[in-house]
Amino acid sequence: MSERNLNILVGIILLTAVVIWVDWPTNPGLHLDLGPFHIHRDIRVHQGLDLQGGLQVLLEAEVPADQEVTADDMTAARVIVENRVNGLGVVEPVVQKAGERRIIVELPGIEDPKQAIATLRETGLLEFIDAGHTFLPPGITVCTTYGGAVTTTVTETTPITGTNPLTDTEMPDVSNRVFTTVLTGRELADATLGLDQYGKPEIRFRLKPAGAKKFGDFTASHVGQFLAIAMDKQIISCPSIQTAIPDGSGRITGRFPLEEARSIAIQLKYGALPVPLKVVESRTVGPTLGQDSIQKSVQAGTIGLAVVLLFMLTYYRLPGALADLALILYALLNFACYKLIPVTLTLPAIAGFLLSIGMAVDANILVFERMKEELRRGQDLTRAAEAGFSRAWSSIRDSNLSSLITCVILYWFGSNFGASIVKGFAITLALGMLINLFTAITVTRTFVRFIFYLGGEGLQDRHRLLGI
Repeated sequence: MSERNLNILVGIILLTAVVIWVDWPTNPGLHLDLGPFHIHRDIRVHQGLDLQGGLQVLLEAEVPADQEVTADDMTAARVIVENRVNGLGVVEPVVQKAGERRIIVELPGIEDPKQAIATLRETGLLEFIDAGHTFLPPGITVCTTYGGAVTTTVTETTPITGTNPLTDTEMPDVSNRVFTTVLTGRELADATLGLDQYGKPEIRFRLKPAGAKKFGDFTASHVGQFLAIAMDKQIISCPSIQTAIPDGSGRITGRFPLEEARSIAIQLKYGALPVPLKVVESRTVGPTLGQDSIQKSVQAGTIGLAVVLLFMLTYYRLPGALADLALILYALLNFACYKLIPVTLTLPAIAGFLLSIGMAVDANILVFERMKEELRRGQDLTRAAEAGFSRAWSSIRDSNLSSLITCVILYWFGSNFGASIVKGFAITLALGMLINLFTAITVTRTFVRFIFYLGGEGLQDRHRLLGI
């Protein structure tokens, strides 16, 4: 056996050890602190909505039926919604357009459905409002102007009476006033969630250069007055200007809980929606159904893999046993890739993996049938094995290439027409095809060379052992 083949065999053994470590159920993940380099990554299975439960929401543009909603508007809305979902910390969400006016959102493992829905559908229009000497308490809805034009109509006006918590004086009635918007969220460069010195949630923001200059000029000329902050026309905070703020950075504080503050920060960071969205349908998927699906899928996969392994061993004997080892490594490699990439496992994704197992076996069958033909012609064992792999390669390559092209088409279809289940199927099937090219050719060939080298001429005439 050549040194090159021996090196490949050692590499396969080391790869198998790494893959087993990745696939281990109690894998602790990677947590390394090497000087300036810090690596902290969990290695786990990412389950889809149908396996671990979660929330599925169908959003629709909330505009009159006769008003045109452009494809660019819905594309921009989808991107903003997807960014907001990622900001919620949801792993592998699905956000896709469905038709001309709708967006499908799937959130696996979501813990607070109400807050998630609010984060998705709120328009997210931030305004810094010149309140003058009037304190506007959080919760009221105001009418504002910007550049001399009224931008919205008043949906609710609240006569403000009671005591101003800052001055202990009676509040004036502001129900008929129109306030001037100084800046909007378009001027924001970034927004993050933080905690003040008392441990209460606050939103820290940073303005773009042009907005920072405008903000600095306004605060410098309005010291001692109030600058109200409104989200979708509703006041969330109304601080007084103590001094000029020339650097364009500031904080939004208010009486909001942590999750609400995080939701506001996400909406501000990723911008306002180009069109308002309404919830047409929301559905909560319980984890019980997912666990039952996992158990049945694992059972089906185990039975299917066992039948395939038994067939290869019974029909092809020694070469079949070597192919079984390569097939086991194939399954382990697929699962490791699902955890490392990561790939979200759904029922269609599992179906794609199970289908790829059969196609992986097909490659070995082509090789072994070619090899048996060469042995029947009187070729020696080593040459017959090499001829089997080389002559079967073109068929294996073409079949896998055609399958990969089909997977690309399915992935494109799933991405553009809101068919996420088709997308998951295409990903796992394509990944299986690529791994199959490695295990069916490189791994199986290395095993065959090694065993035939050890067996020597003694295997040449043992046709029964070789499956002839």
